[in-house]
Amino acid sequence: MSMLDSVSAATIRTLIDRWREDPGSTYQTWFLWEERLKNFRSIRRGISEVVREIEDGTFGNTYKGSSLETLVGSIAEQRQIFKGADHAFLWKPKLRIPDIYEDVENQRAFGRFLQACACCSGADPIVRSIRQLDGRRIKGLGPAAANLLYFIHPTHMPPFNTAIVKGYNALNSARVKLGSWEEYLAMREGILRLNEAHRGLLSNDLGAVGGFLFDVGSGRYPAPPQGDDEVARATWQEDLAKVREQTAKERKQIESARDSDRTHTEVQGWLRDLGLALDFDVWIAANDRTRTLGTGRLGDGCLESLPTALAECAGADAIRLIDVLWLERGSSRVAAGFEVEHTTSIYSGIVRLLDLALGSSGDAARGLFLVAPDDREKDVRAQLRRPAFRQVAALHVRYLPYGELAKHREAMARFGAGLKAVEAIARRLD
Repeated sequence: MSMLDSVSAATIRTLIDRWREDPGSTYQTWFLWEERLKNFRSIRRGISEVVREIEDGTFGNTYKGSSLETLVGSIAEQRQIFKGADHAFLWKPKLRIPDIYEDVENQRAFGRFLQACACCSGADPIVRSIRQLDGRRIKGLGPAAANLLYFIHPTHMPPFNTAIVKGYNALNSARVKLGSWEEYLAMREGILRLNEAHRGLLSNDLGAVGGFLFDVGSGRYPAPPQGDDEVARATWQEDLAKVREQTAKERKQIESARDSDRTHTEVQGWLRDLGLALDFDVWIAANDRTRTLGTGRLGDGCLESLPTALAECAGADAIRLIDVLWLERGSSRVAAGFEVEHTTSIYSGIVRLLDLALGSSGDAARGLFLVAPDDREKDVRAQLRRPAFRQVAALHVRYLPYGELAKHREAMARFGAGLKAVEAIARRLD
């Protein structure tokens, strides 16, 4: 029996409509979250780093401090849907799992699997790679690795966790098991059918349907009754109404999260205005330009497009998403790059700055800044100590606290010149 036979399409549509409108759903808090798309490239780069270290024989035999820990930790920071994504990769010494740390051949097979999936362009090669990996029967390395694949191929591979499986099982009266690649692939087929049937409410990006199943499986919404039991359906509608009442109680938390986004935009505005006052051309991240700021937009007065030399360089896709760039007036020379990390993953910001420094001509190496609240300095320093960021030390990335920027920005705008004043209030991290 298929999912669409188990629960009527009209019933599922009612539930998806409610899910889309719910301000506390994963659709509103994660899928539509503007920072989400910024993290795709940084996570893909992290996967490439894991593959490179395995190929070079430098990955090591522990999870702690490895490039994989950095990568999976950044995925686990992707708000509620990926919370706990790192659990499957944590080394469990008593069980000797997952067996990709002590067994070198298993480790290499895992690296080949990631490399093959990163290089292919369609679903069939990914599925073949999954079957090849599954054929090795590596202890403890199950479908949790599909979360890595989602960030490489979001239109082919849905995310995976306990709540998503529970949501799928509840809608389909299925019994998908967590640790089986075969059952993940079978569930994927059902998810694709569900997504296709309700594409107008969901997305080509399977993160949307994954978030929907997550919210059903985590108990945020009661699963619709099977069949045509009118009494059961009426009860379900009442339960669904209670969900709406419960979300009203969460609005303060939602507003707090939106306040965080507004604060991020406000700090970008400070850097925009300061850069213009210091006679730089200013670039605002492509996906932030239209955000409201004051009576206008964040991108007002800024470059409409990147200079050709930057737009065509290696890493250009990531450079477009750097929060703020200052460029020498009328040229393609980047004077400074700023990543504002209010509550988001510091990892992603560091990766984008690396792309800027290593992908462009290197002119920005003197002016790379992580801008964050005063109390996040410890987090910034901890991330930069990770082995995966050993290249960063040579780039002289600086930490620019909100407090110092707020305190001195007006004086710098009036009396400053170039980057000297900004460098004076920023803190060295190397």
